[in-house]
Amino acid sequence: NTYTVYLDLEEKSSGSLPEGWAKFPSKEIDDPNDKKPDDWADEEFIADPEDKKPDGWDDIPAETPDPDATRPDDWDDEDDGEWAPPMIPNPEYKGEWKPKMIKNEKYQGPWKPKQIPNPDYDPEIYAYSDIGAVGFELWIVDNGSIFDNIFVGDDIEEAKAFAKETFEITKVEEKKVKDAIEEAKKAEEPDHEPEDDEMEDGDDIDMPSMEEIEEMMAAEGMED
Repeated sequence: NTYTVYLDLEEKSSGSLPEGWAKFPSKEIDDPNDKKPDDWADEEFIADPEDKKPDGWDDIPAETPDPDATRPDDWDDEDDGEWAPPMIPNPEYKGEWKPKMIKNEKYQGPWKPKQIPNPDYDPEIYAYSDIGAVGFELWIVDNGSIFDNIFVGDDIEEAKAFAKETFEITKVEEKKVKDAIEEAKKAEEPDHEPEDDEMEDGDDIDMPSMEEIEEMMAAEGMED
């Protein structure tokens, strides 16, 4: 029940099917009857019981009157009320007191339930007796993609040999054709982006036709 992904004959990813995808039942599951003990210590750090809050800690206010503030000359107590200096953050305020944290000598780590065999686990989930089709799920962000030489089998060495006889032979010439198409497209592009009034209804970017691509591939000696 394992998988390996190759790209250009180089391994890119591997792992377990049940562990890599939630849709596949795992080999083991949590024991529903296993319960966390009441005295299980899962806190790595605890408050130091010897650390005490200093006397007067809570008597220090968070704000204090601005000592540099002065009453305006035009202040009128009858109209403006009793003048009071604005409040500013108190530099002596240290915030809410919290005890120092120390290592918990009884720490046991995160609790996990015991694992038991999963009755729904399939040891041969990878096996298919009949494959009726091959599909591709793609995000098309560029044209000119080629799909050929599809291999379906159960022997990785046979698959690699097939790739060397097909992909390894054609990839260089295919890239040359792709690069030639890209160069041709660039040569036809204007030196500047056309303004809206320069574009006429129905104008399209010229793309090589399938016949033109086949002719270029034939010129590069890639015909079957």
